[in-house]
Amino acid sequence: MDRLQAMKVFARVVDEGGFAAAARAMDMSPPVVTRMVAELEQHLGTRLLQRTTRKLALTDAGDAYLLRVRAILHDIEDAEAAAAASTRELRGTVHVLASPVLATYFLAPLVAQWRVRYPRLVLDIATDNFVSSRVDEFDVTFIVVPEGFDGNIVARALFQGEAIVVASPDYLQRMGVPREPQDLLEHQFLRDSGVAMRAQTGRKLSLRHLRDEMPAQEWDVPVALQSVSTDLLLRAALDGVGVAVMARLLVQSYLDSGALVHVLPDWMFARYTVYAALPTRRMLPARTKAFLDFVSEQMPQTVAQLQNGAPP
Repeated sequence: MDRLQAMKVFARVVDEGGFAAAARAMDMSPPVVTRMVAELEQHLGTRLLQRTTRKLALTDAGDAYLLRVRAILHDIEDAEAAAAASTRELRGTVHVLASPVLATYFLAPLVAQWRVRYPRLVLDIATDNFVSSRVDEFDVTFIVVPEGFDGNIVARALFQGEAIVVASPDYLQRMGVPREPQDLLEHQFLRDSGVAMRAQTGRKLSLRHLRDEMPAQEWDVPVALQSVSTDLLLRAALDGVGVAVMARLLVQSYLDSGALVHVLPDWMFARYTVYAALPTRRMLPARTKAFLDFVSEQMPQTVAQLQNGAPP
């Protein structure tokens, strides 16, 4: 058994969600893929995957093994890239993780220029609303952290922003314009249930005044809709379903056009920083450094375009 190839096949089966899909992705036959995973399990003396007619799931042993396998495969890529860096153009794959909103609004606009600069470096961008626990699985993980964050991570700060309360003019005409945070008790809240918004405890919305010396206020605002999808919540806000907390950068064009209104402009939900986090277990490969430097160089222009009201 080729153990390295078996590891690659096992990881691909998990990524693709099945043996047949992994076989297509790797240009192999399904029986060969199935046999290689079975041989790997036999070699390890434990079952890695639970197979049913409807789905494939990792066992506890498989989950722990997958984490190590990903690290090994990444380290092999790093070694190959380091060996080749001095003799040829950078090549290989940069494995990136980001929330869907960061991938769509901040990374996607950079891809075309990245391909021009590094045509042999492939970006493999995965999305997950819960990224903080997966930093060691990827070359670069983009995370959003609140002001004052003091986590034990290796990271490069990319930009800062603030989250504000917004609503459509039609909604405010129908429901009234809040003048104080407590007025939100009479409104419908579009709640982000993702990790980045966990300061919203239960149904409560916490707001802080722009003058930091004033105490924050927390209100149990009625929830009309909740989701981890920023795009879904934004669409609902534009359609007049309720008030929503949004990153100012994402809604600036809608504020400029009048499609949305900044509600309670003397208050905000939070200030935040976006970081590019790195795994702590490895030296920085040349291709990862190239990607980090490129993103750091290009991000100010992307942020400026959004601040100036360029369409998302």
